[in-house]
Amino acid sequence: MDFLIFIFGILGNIVSLFVFFAPVPTFYRIYKEKSTEGFQSIPYLVALFSSMLWLYYAFLKGHSFLLITINSFGCVIEMVYIAIYIAYALRAARSSTIKLFALMNVGLFSLLILIMHFIPNDDARTTVFGWICTTISVSVFAAPLGIVARVVRTKSVEFMPFSLSFFLTLSAVMWFGYGFFQKDWCIMIPNIVGFVLGLSQMVLYGYYRNKGVIIIKDEIMDEKLPQHVVHPPSGRASVVHPVTVGIPPPINGGEARADEQQPQPSQLPEGAVEVVVSGNDPGSDQPS
Repeated sequence: MDFLIFIFGILGNIVSLFVFFAPVPTFYRIYKEKSTEGFQSIPYLVALFSSMLWLYYAFLKGHSFLLITINSFGCVIEMVYIAIYIAYALRAARSSTIKLFALMNVGLFSLLILIMHFIPNDDARTTVFGWICTTISVSVFAAPLGIVARVVRTKSVEFMPFSLSFFLTLSAVMWFGYGFFQKDWCIMIPNIVGFVLGLSQMVLYGYYRNKGVIIIKDEIMDEKLPQHVVHPPSGRASVVHPVTVGIPPPINGGEARADEQQPQPSQLPEGAVEVVVSGNDPGSDQPS
């Protein structure tokens, strides 16, 4: 049993590393552009808060070294992300990030630890704090539901990378196994939710990946169709919506109808000859 707990804990640590490193391209872009653009800091503040809670729970529970290692790393990497965000954010975004960090990651976390010290029994303290962690983790796992709704609405999966959904699902499986063999429902429940949501995202990806907006490229002209960039109110990535350009429907193997491409000469009966006369009109009043 201890061997299985160790194996699932090690695998959970490895897979969770990929999840924690997933935002690296986003923050490299922020560093390169010297701007946070439309990205928001809330997901990273919440992820830091969740790692802090599970780290404290691991200390209360005891004999949870593998929980301590991954959540310690999570706290460090999320702090790095938040520091980069604050460094390049505009004044309003920087101010709101600092306020939320002080309110949630410092104030609320300190309040929870203070409340735990009023519970005299160690087992009861661990149980209460474990269910607090479970509740918040379920909320964190439910956050991608907004992205799922957007995928269904737009029929495009560009907002929901398959790799991230895959590693989140795999991570949920590993940590569920870790909690199952430890008989810890506080670890199992949020990962059941995470597995269901992650699997749903992968199914949606498979269904909608070929149903996105098709952008027709003009093979004659080198210029690209214009695009309109929208920064969503929440989420980590900006959304690019192609601007619709009216193009005649293709017929006859993909060629546009000739009568919609250019004006056509008058139609003549079959066998008739069209004579083009150059010069002045004989019936004109102007001298030749």
